Amino acid sequence: MHLSERFLEPSIPSGWTWLNEPARYRLGNGLEIYTGEQTDFWQNTHYGFRRDDGHCLLRRQTGDFSLMTHVEFQPREKYDQCGLMVRMDAQNWIKISTEYESAHASRLGSVVTNLGYSDWATQDIASSYGEMWYRISRRGSDFLLEHSFEGQSWLQMRITHLHQLAAECEIGVYACSPIGKDFHCCFKTVEISDNAWLVHPETG
Repeated sequence: MHLSERFLEPSIPSGWTWLNEPARYRLGNGLEIYTGEQTDFWQNTHYGFRRDDGHCLLRRQTGDFSLMTHVEFQPREKYDQCGLMVRMDAQNWIKISTEYESAHASRLGSVVTNLGYSDWATQDIASSYGEMWYRISRRGSDFLLEHSFEGQSWLQMRITHLHQLAAECEIGVYACSPIGKDFHCCFKTVEISDNAWLVHPETG
């Protein structure tokens, strides 16, 4: 299994659909998204609000896989973010991205939402990074989340689990701007392939 999409045509490729289509986007040299105002993905935990209005371009996927993207971004406001999404519904999903904090520091991290409650795992990263590679690999209901600075050497972010997950889910890319608007990012490529997550020798 291998699908590679670089969004070189002027229309959305077959098999991909929008969740919360942005008012402004462009294709032909990657997928460029300009986010709507105060868009976000989060459920309940700590902040008490429920948000499911960020922009996603998704396709249905069955079974195990690895999902990878290379994205360039130009954050404007705090929490501007873009990256990968794996989704069952508004209550059960995973996203990974770099969330902008200030001109000096941002947060490389992930949100895992189970049964309507989100967590947030992060590590500090310099805001000078303007591009990143992300990868999510699925094995059953477990997921390996990784990032790379150059698309070759992958660094583990976390291993996690979705409690309610069918054989088929929706996977793809997302962008949002929780307190601002018009955050610009460009997904240069999205690839879906066989699971790249190696089986641990002790488990077979």
